[in-house]
Amino acid sequence: MGDHEKTQNRTKNNRLVADELRQHLHNMGESHILIIVEGFKDKKALANVGIANVFSLDRMPLYKVVETVAKKATDCMILTDLDAEGKKLYAGLNHDLQRHGVRVDNSFREFLFRHTSLRQIEGLDSYFKKI
Repeated sequence: MGDHEKTQNRTKNNRLVADELRQHLHNMGESHILIIVEGFKDKKALANVGIANVFSLDRMPLYKVVETVAKKATDCMILTDLDAEGKKLYAGLNHDLQRHGVRVDNSFREFLFRHTSLRQIEGLDSYFKKI
């Protein structure tokens, strides 16, 4: 495969990822699913791409987060950062929320991890504008 073909394949792949990202964001905005993020900047980044139903941890103890979310929603999405600390936080929240009967949708998180270089949710809006 020549350099030109590689460039064309990469461009096509980037367009497919961008389209899928747009679709995920649209679906999240339409579904009104509760989205859990780590902090204010993450919440603001999601608001900038049209997602409003966001719950920010803001250093709240995890047991309190779980209690609060379990009272508010039967389904949620956990969008902690995709770094080591965020993965640890995700694992704890995911386990405890499911124990409290809250279904966790991790499809968007998995998409970000597998198909993008994004690792900080606060950078989602700027990443989205670049693609």
